[in-house]
Amino acid sequence: MSPLAIGVLAVSMSIDAFIASLGKGAASDRPSFGLAIRTGAIFGIVEAITPLIGWAAGVAAASHVEKVDHWIAFGLLAAVGLRMVYQAWTRKEDERPPQDLWMTIATAVGTSIDAMAVGVSLAFLDVNILIVAAAIGLATMTMSSTGVLAGRFLGRHFGRAAEMLGGCALLGLGALILYQHLSVA
Repeated sequence: MSPLAIGVLAVSMSIDAFIASLGKGAASDRPSFGLAIRTGAIFGIVEAITPLIGWAAGVAAASHVEKVDHWIAFGLLAAVGLRMVYQAWTRKEDERPPQDLWMTIATAVGTSIDAMAVGVSLAFLDVNILIVAAAIGLATMTMSSTGVLAGRFLGRHFGRAAEMLGGCALLGLGALILYQHLSVA
């Protein structure tokens, strides 16, 4: 696999994490650089681990994972998205939304399920999975950290609407993953 192909794969695997991070940044009251790095690190680590898991599972587990991966991704993203919308809707204007580590991890897992399927497909190619996983993790960390900081602008200027939009984006992303997998079947 060429360096260009690895780069394209890494960026494409990171786009959904970037969208989720925009929502997290928009929901935060002026997210700090530290929060952006922490969020990016969580997303990056999870996104780097999942193709390794998929690659290790290889052909033997491919049929089992492919049958449910889209439902897992949809469930996690829908739950986190609906929670974001609910919190934005019910939160008082001056109340700060919670920064829940477990919600960040659940979102990271939800956005990285597709990377596991990519890892399974990479098992059939002659690639150095460690280099590919590191590239995916680094791209995801960078894009997620940037997303949180960009979401800061959205949150400051658009408040609850941006937080609701972020939740709807996660719900839509989960629905898109589900649709893509079910329409192929």
